[in-house]
Amino acid sequence: MSRRSKILSGALVTSALLLTSFGVTGVAASSPPRSTGATVHTGHTMALSTASSPEDPDGDGYIPADPPVTGLPPATQNPPHRYFHEFQANCAVSHTQPDDPIVYPRQPGASHDHTFMGNTTTDAGSTTASLSAGGTTCKAPGDLSGYWMPTLYNGDKPILPIGPQVIYYKAGVTDYTRVRPFPKGLRFVVGNPMQTADEFRHHRGFVEGWECGDSYFNTEFPATCPNRADVQLNIRFQAPSCWDGRYLDTPDHRSHMSYPVVKPGTNDNVCPADHPVALPMIEFKMAFPVNGDMSRVRLASGPGHSFHYDFFNAWDDRTLKALVDHCIVGGLQCDARGYDETHPEAGAALNADYRLP
Repeated sequence: MSRRSKILSGALVTSALLLTSFGVTGVAASSPPRSTGATVHTGHTMALSTASSPEDPDGDGYIPADPPVTGLPPATQNPPHRYFHEFQANCAVSHTQPDDPIVYPRQPGASHDHTFMGNTTTDAGSTTASLSAGGTTCKAPGDLSGYWMPTLYNGDKPILPIGPQVIYYKAGVTDYTRVRPFPKGLRFVVGNPMQTADEFRHHRGFVEGWECGDSYFNTEFPATCPNRADVQLNIRFQAPSCWDGRYLDTPDHRSHMSYPVVKPGTNDNVCPADHPVALPMIEFKMAFPVNGDMSRVRLASGPGHSFHYDFFNAWDDRTLKALVDHCIVGGLQCDARGYDETHPEAGAALNADYRLP
């Protein structure tokens, strides 16, 4: 039996449910979540991919993990409480380009415009190997991952975040001691450009929406923001942190990942049984230098509620493990060096050059 046939009853049903929740209809449960043509939703048109990643061995949209993580029970213990268990990846904008190597692999120009951070080589042809051989705008040279989001415009002028942006790596589950590093090559999309405003507002990753000044919890851009030098447009959005342990990518670029669930009878966040592997929870905290009249502000993907982002892991394995073990598993609030200034006795995971000592 083929690999795709084996997972038909589970992953495809999950994919269909996910796609429906994002406002995409017409996906038959008996067909793979992949087709040609265009999907239209609330005024947006998104052409579906006509090519597969060079890392997809049979072109079915599934990129298997090698080796897979199996036989792992969900992290359900309740370790000693620590308010923080996180570190930062501080990465600046590298370039903009209408490419997306996850959604539109090997199709340059097929996507709406994206603002790329981290790896300086990310483009439509990017693979795990090409990113691993690239450079980075992140403070830690070991972070060769690609991070990207739709470009923000004020009229026709791109508005790009200035300087290193905050990308948190946190524990998404209560048992922070069981969080393990991302597998090399893992990739996923957070949110969807075709989601409705209501779907955006109630997305599991929604934190405080679009913020500026004293205005927050906005699904759309505020009409005006205080016209002061210290005011920027901000957004925070969290990614799912539970992995199925089997695939580095799936056809919808989402169903191999899951948000934690609440353990019955408790307030504890745990990974669901079908996504048992607890990974770091990424949180984008982006600041865009725009204020005043916001009437012409838009995303390349559409209105404010179309915000989403992509992550493609290409961290140096040893560097990522050192930061995860020291800061997340260790229950610290670390900067990009893996240093917690409130616990100087714990030292830092990286040296002054943000490299392994």
